[in-house]
Amino acid sequence: MFLVTGATGGIGRRVVRLLRQREQSVRAFVRLTSRYSELQHRGAEIFIGDLLEERDIQKASRGVKYIISAHGSDSDALSLDYRANIELIDQAKANGVEHFVFISVLGADRGYEDAPVFKAKRAVEQYLSASGLNYTILRPSGLASNLLPLVERFRETGLYLLIGDRKNRTSIVSTDDLARIVVDSVTVAGARNQILPVGGPEILLREDIPRIFGRIFAKEPVIINSPLFFIDGLQGALGLFNPQVQKALGTYRTLLANEFFCTKDEIANLEAIFNFQLETLENFLRRYLAV
Repeated sequence: MFLVTGATGGIGRRVVRLLRQREQSVRAFVRLTSRYSELQHRGAEIFIGDLLEERDIQKASRGVKYIISAHGSDSDALSLDYRANIELIDQAKANGVEHFVFISVLGADRGYEDAPVFKAKRAVEQYLSASGLNYTILRPSGLASNLLPLVERFRETGLYLLIGDRKNRTSIVSTDDLARIVVDSVTVAGARNQILPVGGPEILLREDIPRIFGRIFAKEPVIINSPLFFIDGLQGALGLFNPQVQKALGTYRTLLANEFFCTKDEIANLEAIFNFQLETLENFLRRYLAV
């Protein structure tokens, strides 16, 4: 039995689908308000609970062999990215879980002080690696599925808003590839007790993304390049009214201000460990857009 948290998210939903395609038993940890009918239809066991409640984590963790932590935190990194994962790890130890897969973020080890998500995920990485559990920590550089709303907007308008340095490098991973890596991590020997950066097969400039959109729709992109001080001003204003959102914007600014890409050697290592070729961003988008 696999327990998957964040089961209705971009990564978690794909992980559950893949596990069910492979006829694995899955317990999907979902919120009451989330859309989980597809997971139920695929034969997943639905556990309705709240990751803010230790009691729910304890109940969900009973009788499982593997735990996959794929949930995000919205604007509450301390409670969800940190505390919920610490409790999941503690329950994994108590219940003799055989393997724990944790979705972290590329750059978690860089010490970004103004990015709560990065700090929380790094603390969880350290706790998990010292736990005595078999684990795999995956650090994706960016998810292709996050671009689907942007590419749909581009299809309608031809516009693309790019905040910050358009020359910053990135290597965006196919979310389907990431789901496959997540699932395979519990059985592939080369992934055991490893921290692995995960990106796509290409190192792209951020300005390459709207150009890819343009190729897909045969449309010249209109790039609106806004400076980072736009985010700084917004962050300062929100801090007067909502400190939680201000902190979340700190993570967002960190993502915009820095480069997040995997080296060619890191990608070659990843492909060798999992024995498949990673998908390009353009191919992922064309599949989902049926273009």
